[in-house]
Amino acid sequence: MFQSFAAKASPDQGPPRLAALREVMKSDEVDGFIVPRADAHQGEYVAPCDERLAWLTGFTGSAGFAVILKSEAGVFVDGRYTAQVRKQVDLEHFTPVDWPANKLGTWAAERMQEDDLLAFDPWLHTIDDVAAMTRILEPKGIELAYWENLVDEIWDDRPARPTEPMRIFPDEFAGRSAKEKCEAVAKDLRDAGHSACVLTLPDSICWLLNVRGADMQHNPMFHCFAVVHDDARVDLFSDAPADEEVAAHLGSGVTRHGYCELLAFFETLSGKVRIDPSSAPLKVEAHLLAQMKMATGAPEPVHGPDPCVLPKACKTSAEIAATREAHLRDGAAMVEFLTWFDREAPNGELTEIDAAKALEGYRRATNALQDISFDTISGTGPNGAVIHYRVTEETNRGIKEGDLYLVDSGGQYLDGTTDITRTIAVGAAGDEERDNFTRVLQGMIAISQVRFPRGLAGRDLDALARAPLWLSGRDYDHGTGHGVGVYMCVHEGPQRLSRISEVKLEPGMILSNEPGYYRDGSYGIRIENLIVVQEAEKLGDNRDHLDFETLTFVPIDLRLVNSEMLSPGERVWLNAYHSDVYDKLSSRVSSEALDWLKQATRPI
Repeated sequence: MFQSFAAKASPDQGPPRLAALREVMKSDEVDGFIVPRADAHQGEYVAPCDERLAWLTGFTGSAGFAVILKSEAGVFVDGRYTAQVRKQVDLEHFTPVDWPANKLGTWAAERMQEDDLLAFDPWLHTIDDVAAMTRILEPKGIELAYWENLVDEIWDDRPARPTEPMRIFPDEFAGRSAKEKCEAVAKDLRDAGHSACVLTLPDSICWLLNVRGADMQHNPMFHCFAVVHDDARVDLFSDAPADEEVAAHLGSGVTRHGYCELLAFFETLSGKVRIDPSSAPLKVEAHLLAQMKMATGAPEPVHGPDPCVLPKACKTSAEIAATREAHLRDGAAMVEFLTWFDREAPNGELTEIDAAKALEGYRRATNALQDISFDTISGTGPNGAVIHYRVTEETNRGIKEGDLYLVDSGGQYLDGTTDITRTIAVGAAGDEERDNFTRVLQGMIAISQVRFPRGLAGRDLDALARAPLWLSGRDYDHGTGHGVGVYMCVHEGPQRLSRISEVKLEPGMILSNEPGYYRDGSYGIRIENLIVVQEAEKLGDNRDHLDFETLTFVPIDLRLVNSEMLSPGERVWLNAYHSDVYDKLSSRVSSEALDWLKQATRPI
């Protein structure tokens, strides 16, 4: 079908796939179509079958969307991908749009006419997102309409949806059994007067049932929906196979159905059914509302939070203990890699791909790695300035004397998920690079050692990490930190260290602490440790304060630190951190790496 559309597309309609989409839009009398990087679960991570944005535009970032109009195609990306999108898309036919500074609805309203129709797939947009677009477009007379997915109509070789087997996540690492979690969710529903809730986030469902999967690359989840009832029964909708052991683990309280049977199952429900408007696709609510119009006694959709999101974010003591061990194992692998890197990089023969492969090899040598937690960001020189750089054979750059090499990577272990960034000097670094590195380090230290009153959110702390850069007129275009799971998603909500995050930080929440600085076309700097919120020691007048425990223990490159810029307190923190790194890792590394570690953690 794609070939036939492409054959009759006019030359001014752009690349063949874009031209084919516009032909379908014309046939359906659609004036615009939205192409998000999303699947029906609205998570950050999607399987190849749902990479519609990349297939259509060439942009492979983990967040963004396109709006295809008759004569313009906007690709919306945030500050992390400003450089990347310009390298990946055909700029003659796709226009990068700064998002969220430019809202989808506003951008479309400025380019569309009254009575125009902007179509979207209701499985791929949340209830909240559609409501926000409607508020802008409706007064302009632009119709926002549900539609079949037009990209799927022209994507002839679209991959099949993966169906990898379910696996058990041990209760000893989870700290709570699936039965206990389901009973807690049921109580939440009863307290709210809700008969059931629809869960659409696979990570919520995997957490709830203490299971994992492999449908999403690097993230141990499987495609699924679930309905949890107020008596703790669960109906699970997935095509992921479950062997006898997994079936026994799920028990009689979990009834399994096919992945596509969710909407039909709604006919068996009654009472108030909770759906989370921030994460549930509009299709779920639309189907329930249609049932209400057709029959008395049909379930009534009500809005409310996913009852798993916050409990999942606040890790149990067992999860925290497990992830501490995962980080020490991963830290030792990182030290072996950094030892190797410092030995080999001066020879001038390493490439970004060589380094990424070597690092994964050291993690696999632990015999505990399940997978890397995301595609390793391995960027040297100007490639390091691309915030979410993904090296390819075409972009693979040699690591040369005078470069700053940035490596952002992590591992998925059964007992924890890691994420660490280190910036490494290859040879002597310039004064500018050392100055900027030290400012980034000062921001990371500020977050590491802050005490704060209970009730503050990520937005209240974000400025602490940026202040040293702000003093020199610099900044970075990404959040300071994201939430992290335990053998789950490396990007996990709802907690963040970000100027827009209003979620209160609570004990047990794991976050990254990763300020950075990026000189476009020259180099990138980022330093990242993972931290966990904990109760702070009582001091002074015994106010209720929280602080952070550091989970990541890997040396920070002292060759890039201008010690004269550090305050006495910052110097004490850095020396104490490196002392802890040595104490925790010295018994876990090889003799060669131990020699390197002694030098890398020397006091300054």
